[in-house]
Amino acid sequence: MNTGSGGDKYRLISEINMIPFIDVSLVLLIIFMVMTPFLMKSQIPLNLPESQSSQKISQDDKTVDVQVQADGAIFMDGKRVAVGDLEKVLGGKIHDMKNQAVMIEADKKAAFEHVVAVMGVVKKMGVTKMGVGVTEEKASASHGKK
Repeated sequence: MNTGSGGDKYRLISEINMIPFIDVSLVLLIIFMVMTPFLMKSQIPLNLPESQSSQKISQDDKTVDVQVQADGAIFMDGKRVAVGDLEKVLGGKIHDMKNQAVMIEADKKAAFEHVVAVMGVVKKMGVTKMGVGVTEEKASASHGKK
């Protein structure tokens, strides 16, 4: 009986297998990379006005969203943009002035002059499709108002 060579055959492996850990880490990284743009957009607090005649507009990849907060701050893609730089930033996003839409989502407490300033920049650029974001008015709330 040769115990010297046979004893090494059944020894315990005391190393940690890193392959499953790396696989899980890469999957989590991909999930966070995909979800970050959605999370950034939802972090800008807007209290959109309500409207009875709101239409659902299909938001596709071509639509450019501009958010205006109550204090007049303008955001695109989660980043603050000055009014003077808005045309330059929009110019980098809009490639087809006739078919690409700009959606302006303004807080209902935002001063009208801030919304008009954004609309003026969009119009000056020659964009033909422009929308204003609102939320649909609740049925029970509309019956109580006069």
